[in-house]
Amino acid sequence: MTDLLKTYRFGPSGPARVLAVHGLTGHGRRWQSLFTDYLPDVAALAPDLLGHGRSSWDAPWTIDANVAALGALLDAETDGPVVVVGHSFGGALALNLAAARPDLIAGLVLLDPAVALDGARMREIADDMYRSPDYTDRAEARREKVDGSWGEVAEAELERELDEHLVALPNGRVGWRISIPAMLCYWSELTRPVPLPRDGTPTTLVRATRTDPPYATDELVASLDAAQGPNFTLLEWDCDHMVPLAKPAETAALIRDRLP
Repeated sequence: MTDLLKTYRFGPSGPARVLAVHGLTGHGRRWQSLFTDYLPDVAALAPDLLGHGRSSWDAPWTIDANVAALGALLDAETDGPVVVVGHSFGGALALNLAAARPDLIAGLVLLDPAVALDGARMREIADDMYRSPDYTDRAEARREKVDGSWGEVAEAELERELDEHLVALPNGRVGWRISIPAMLCYWSELTRPVPLPRDGTPTTLVRATRTDPPYATDELVASLDAAQGPNFTLLEWDCDHMVPLAKPAETAALIRDRLP
């Protein structure tokens, strides 16, 4: 199943120590600056998820299908447990991967994870995407990012995102390099219950305090705290949802602290 995922590798050669999982509508190269600039000595894998970027766009578009593909990737590319870093939807996948394959997991770093979210809210987001899946031009796509959760992201990082991920469409407009049908399915997947990793799994969760309503819900925090006890750490950072891009140095420090 590793051929389903286009995977980027950062850091030195050899078995990976970190798996970095992007959020919904994202791609693996979003992690490039963080690992190149702040963790150059750490070997990391950063795949495009199914329906995203240059990975397979074929159905099924489910959490389970992504977990199976990520597990196969780690089986092929590592020689022991790794730290899994997940942003947003990637946080949901990290938790599900830890529940399904605890043998692969040395620790979790969850960056504003989107888990067990409200169904009505997910329907509204999916409806908005269905009605307006693309943009007139690059300038419109850029404005949407800046006016949304990317307002704190460095200008250079935003331009790199547009260069990598925005593509011309057959209708003469532009859009992200994603499968819209897959995205609509994934919004529903985010309503699934909280999956719990094996007891004793070192887990750090960052909640972005400027995200309202929060993606990292009180239910998620309480569930992880009850399950992991002293192995669970909650951090609240003064930023919007794009945590690893808005605070790359702080994110890198968390990852380094979790490395075995």
